[in-house]
Order: sequence, then structure tokens, then C-alpha cells
Amino acid sequence: MSMTALQPVQDNLLDWKSASTGFPASADTLAAANINPRTGLATDYLNHFNEAIMLLELIPDMPDCYELFLEWQPLSYAEHFIRSNFKGRDLAVAAYEAAPSAVRTEFDAIVAKMMQILSTVGDAMRTVQHDATRARLAEQAARWVKPMIGTAGGIINGRDEQSDIDSIMAQ
Repeated sequence: MSMTALQPVQDNLLDWKSASTGFPASADTLAAANINPRTGLATDYLNHFNEAIMLLELIPDMPDCYELFLEWQPLSYAEHFIRSNFKGRDLAVAAYEAAPSAVRTEFDAIVAKMMQILSTVGDAMRTVQHDATRARLAEQAARWVKPMIGTAGGIINGRDEQSDIDSIMAQ
């Protein structure tokens, strides 16, 4: 799916109609599909990482759950939506591909870091023999990745320094 560049319009929204996505992608349509109209990203993707965190958090109390964590596989944004039952999955993939490059670059960078940590921890869990070691690996990985999920959510929701300042000033 190749998309044309989106054009900024007033209020920092994007003109999705002019993106030639082949979808009725007005800001209202995107919002109704739980896709942020400013960024073109959907928070549903973060469920993939929240699942990994949930499994990691089970390991200290239920050591055999490490095997479930090892079954978790990193998925790209498009792979996640293609495999999901997300109602607007085709629109989510098209909006991601048409998202502003600066947003995608920042988002893809944090996603790559999360995937690297989770993959590295999985590799380590495959080699260690002691439940206590797996528990420590799981706890540390969860501590590293949880804030990254929050950062990714901020990117998806269009939070940046200026919008944070505007939000504070509006109070």
C-alpha cells in the first residue's frame, strides 16, 4: 500500500481525505476507528506489548509461565493489525503507512527498542536453568518496557512538548 504525503491543515490535524488512501479517511472516520487523526496511529497496537508485560509479570509467582512468554513473538504494526480482529484493521495499516514520517520514525524507534529488549530477554530465558534467574529477568524487562509503552502511547496520541505546554496553559 503506497500512500501519498499528507498535508497539514488547521489545528495540527492532517488532511486524510487528500492522502488518496482509498479509504473514507476523514478525521471523524479515523477517530471512530480508534485511530488518532493527528498521528495516524492506533493504541490497539500497544496491546501486543501489554500482553508480553502481563506474561513477564506472571513469571516470578508462576515460574512455568516463562514458557508462555517464550511463545510471544514481536509483530510489526502491520502484522499486528493483519492478524487481529480490529474492526478498522485495513484503515489502521493504511493510516500508519500515510502517517507523518517524523511521527513514524519516533514511534518505530521506541517499538524497535521494546522488541529488542523482549527478544533479548526471551533468548536469555531459553539459556538459564533457574527459576529465580528467569524471575529477575522478567522483572527487569517489565521495568524497562512499561515506561516505553507509555512513551509509545504518547506518540500515538500526539503528545509533544508543545501540546504539553498548551495543555498546562489551558488549565
